[in-house]
Amino acid sequence: MTLATILSFLLIIYLRKSLKNSQPQSSWYPYLNYSLIAIVALFVMQETLYPGPVYMLIWPAILFVLIYILLKQPELSSSKNLVVAILPLAILSSLQALLDVWNYDVTDKIRDYVSIAYPFAFIWAVVFFILFRKQQKALAIERKKREEEEELNKVIAARKNELEAIVAERTAEITKQKDELQLALDRLTSAQTQLIHAEKMASLGELTAGIAHEIQNPLNFVNNFSEVSNELIDEMKTELAIGNMQHASDIANDIKSNLEKINFHGKRADAIVKGMLQHSRSSSGQKELTDINELADEYLRLAYHGLRAKDKTFNAKFETDLDPALEKLNVVPQDIGRVLLNLINNAFYSVTEKRKHNPDNYDPTVIVRTKKLPGKIEISVKDNGNGIPAAVMEKIFQPFFTTKPTGKGTGLGLSLSYDIIIKGHGGSMKAESKEGGFAEFIIQLPT
Repeated sequence: MTLATILSFLLIIYLRKSLKNSQPQSSWYPYLNYSLIAIVALFVMQETLYPGPVYMLIWPAILFVLIYILLKQPELSSSKNLVVAILPLAILSSLQALLDVWNYDVTDKIRDYVSIAYPFAFIWAVVFFILFRKQQKALAIERKKREEEEELNKVIAARKNELEAIVAERTAEITKQKDELQLALDRLTSAQTQLIHAEKMASLGELTAGIAHEIQNPLNFVNNFSEVSNELIDEMKTELAIGNMQHASDIANDIKSNLEKINFHGKRADAIVKGMLQHSRSSSGQKELTDINELADEYLRLAYHGLRAKDKTFNAKFETDLDPALEKLNVVPQDIGRVLLNLINNAFYSVTEKRKHNPDNYDPTVIVRTKKLPGKIEISVKDNGNGIPAAVMEKIFQPFFTTKPTGKGTGLGLSLSYDIIIKGHGGSMKAESKEGGFAEFIIQLPT
């Protein structure tokens, strides 16, 4: 067995092993199986059936064909160091085969050189084979790392797809919840609008009776002075008929005085009707110079007479302490009127409830005050009713919160009043109270 034979066997086994593990599997692999069978058959024929020198030339040819395959296959490009390692041995074994076939004396000297070269070729092969093995180990580690990275990337990709599916599911769920919340908000906004309208209509209903009482007084004056003036005109005609000019002139002066009173009370009735219309219609949001003292006084009396008309047993004192130095303020009169009406009605309700439990030694009183302060004015509505419990003091301006029994209030009055003062007029609103003693709401508006 020659060196070329051994190298051929080793190379074909290496090639089969390398190409078998390649992905995808090389097209050369089936041919290598056939080649291995052919090489085994050839070896058997050489050793048993047909021994002869021709085989010495066949094995180097087979060896170089295998080396060619090693160099040409892309998937075996990492095996070039192996080719470099065995190439000197392959060349020497081929040369040795040629020398054995020729068998000329001239080749003896060459055989000596070949014999000397063999040890160096073996050392060369060992060194490069060691380098080749190191390279193969490094490549194996790198391949394993790459496979681990690919596996990790697959896991990451799968996890990413899973997370994307979860995110899509959560997004759909959140979108659905958002739509449901938006629908609930729209319904709540609609219900709030209806409640605000109901609150406004309730306050308008409370005003109606008070306005009827208030407007009755100037109308009575108009009717009475009209009748008196009519009688005076008849009397003046009589005096003129008898030529009593002095008396007729005095009667004319009386008639003029009556007409001035009729005009005054007519304007008073007109102002009450206009105030009612202003309160009933939606606020335009337009601010105008308003006499706060006059507004507070008017709504105090209207609230009182409205409650009296609804409940004949209702009775309470009301007082005003209005600062005459107060100048007209640029506000939305309808909105400020609604705030005052709400606070005054609450005050009258509180003193009425307290009187039910203290019928003899209690004098229910509501006081409305105004005061000029540096850069602002102050309006306060104070009562000596039951006061506000400390536990609920922080909640009184929250929407839909009320201390009244069910059916007695919507819980929107103070909330709307707070918004009108804070958001609509840039002012402040606070409450001070002593449970069982008093409650006072204080409004400050910038001038």
